[in-house]
Amino acid sequence: MHGGQMLVEDSARMSSILTASKTGSFPSMTKIVGTLGQRLARFDFSWLDVEYHQETVDNLRKATKNVKKLCAVMMDTMGPELQVYNKSGNPIELKADDYVTITPDTSKVPSQGILPVNYAELANTVKKGDTIFLGQYLFTGSETTSVWLEVTETRGQDVICLVKNSATLAGFIFTMHAAQVRINLPTLTDTDKQAISSWGCRNNIDIISLSYTRQAEDVRELRTFLAAHNLPDTQIFAKIENVEGLRHFDEILREADGIILSRGNLGIDLPPEKVFLFQKSAVYMCNMTGKPAIVTRVVDSMTDNLRPTRAEATDVANAVLDDAQGSVPVEAIKTVGRICFEAESVYNQPIHFKAIVKHVGDPMSNEESVASSAVRSAMKVKASVIVVFTSSGRAARMIAKYRPPMPVLAVVIPKLKTDSLKWIFSGAQQARQCLVVRGLYPILADLNAASSANTGEDSALEQVLTHAKSVGLVSSCDRAVVFQKIGDSWVVKIVEVP
Repeated sequence: MHGGQMLVEDSARMSSILTASKTGSFPSMTKIVGTLGQRLARFDFSWLDVEYHQETVDNLRKATKNVKKLCAVMMDTMGPELQVYNKSGNPIELKADDYVTITPDTSKVPSQGILPVNYAELANTVKKGDTIFLGQYLFTGSETTSVWLEVTETRGQDVICLVKNSATLAGFIFTMHAAQVRINLPTLTDTDKQAISSWGCRNNIDIISLSYTRQAEDVRELRTFLAAHNLPDTQIFAKIENVEGLRHFDEILREADGIILSRGNLGIDLPPEKVFLFQKSAVYMCNMTGKPAIVTRVVDSMTDNLRPTRAEATDVANAVLDDAQGSVPVEAIKTVGRICFEAESVYNQPIHFKAIVKHVGDPMSNEESVASSAVRSAMKVKASVIVVFTSSGRAARMIAKYRPPMPVLAVVIPKLKTDSLKWIFSGAQQARQCLVVRGLYPILADLNAASSANTGEDSALEQVLTHAKSVGLVSSCDRAVVFQKIGDSWVVKIVEVP
């Protein structure tokens, strides 16, 4: 086995996401990936340049190699995001009841009286009474670092706003969000295309987070672009950030490989009391279709404090009970893990199982029917693990959809592929993509297991159970349920650990 991912310490089985923020982070990354079970690293291209992100991903790859664990790479596109560039980095103080002018003239220097934005059509898009939010830490809800503006009038291309709260804007880039206003820019911008075709291709990224996804066509456009740039296996997670994305959620979910709920932006576009309702509904639909759901902005207070608030702890626990993953700062990973562990211990799996079976309905596909039977069998015989043989990860995700209470070992069998220029073995990327799915523990099988012959799979199963036994996941005489495809048939068998 190569790259065995027996993350025994990650018993809560909820993925956490690391966003790198500092250079020279190799030692800390080694610790995070090695001891905290970090499963996914997010690279946000709204900030910093390609060189910085390349240095960071190089450090990440060194760290994963150091500790012999896998970590998926997610590229977060900038999308049609409005930004104010503060080249000097000097703090800008805005006082409540003052007026400030937003202008598309980026040659102007940002100050308490004028804010240049990278969008020429803002004056044609907003109207009197509209709300605009601005700040570097806009989405944490901190009133000291973000400002609420109300549009009072437009003058040519300029927008005049009343400052509703006092705040100090610090940093080099401030994000601007106009509530419930459609920005007439493409979801996949030229900047995004350039970053994907260069950095994304060079690093063979596992997942792309498509920021500000507004309709299903956005996902289809990106998938076509990825195929044209030799990234056909890269998964697309649609990031829902505004009301337009909510309106088209069902069709977006059908096209995307996963969903990210950007609760910060949604909390601006929606009344705060409505955000929880959409989150519950969206996560439920993701569960029913077996696609990962990631919620952002959890334990925000731990950016500056050692402990989360009680409301944040409850928020994380509810997300686990609803079957979502979380995006958290580095310092909070252990805290979130402990909360997840407690929430998992009271989760009602049988109700979840019945809900999915009812949602899928009759007739089920052969694969779905056998996968659900495998999970039911594992619960009935009290199996310690479920072992799934897969080449694309699809079969393992099908099992995880039914949220079995025991670990699911996804044995990814390499496949020989060609891009017409050279022959390569796939498998590593598919194994990393499994990391974002709750309860999956991918193992990249030896190349000699790539054959579909029964002897090769029997040998791989023996190796998997031996490894699982060595790390304490199973003991002698425990039962394991195996889900695999033999020929054209899906098969479930129950074996005893030697």
